[in-house]
Amino acid sequence: MNSSSDVVSVARSSMTKPTVLAVDDSLIVHTLVRRTLEDLYNVVTTADPVEALSMIYHQRIDLLLLDVSMPNLNGLELCRILRSLPQFAALPVIMLTSHDRPFDRIQGQLAGATEYITKPFDQDALRSLVAYHTLDRA
Repeated sequence: MNSSSDVVSVARSSMTKPTVLAVDDSLIVHTLVRRTLEDLYNVVTTADPVEALSMIYHQRIDLLLLDVSMPNLNGLELCRILRSLPQFAALPVIMLTSHDRPFDRIQGQLAGATEYITKPFDQDALRSLVAYHTLDRA
């Protein structure tokens, strides 16, 4: 075993896979996230933050990947909504966005994001962060 993915794979071999919801209005990002994570996680995607909120209410989501710039409701607003609801206050939220200025990162922290990754993203870094934040949620 050489990587965190190997350790997580062994730890999860007899458990159900955690579910990761990726919310992004780019189908390319959906594909990249799915390819990066699907071996260890159930990956669900949507381009609509309002639909994402409904999904979070109606099924178990173990980690949320959020873009910032989306129609109807941006990722920061969705994160704030979730943090205001006690049942979702501890849900790990990773902002996955092209907004890379220091101000943007601060906005993510203030909204309640657990982590902040910029696009284009490093697949190993994303795998490691998702593993870290879902290890005890399976």
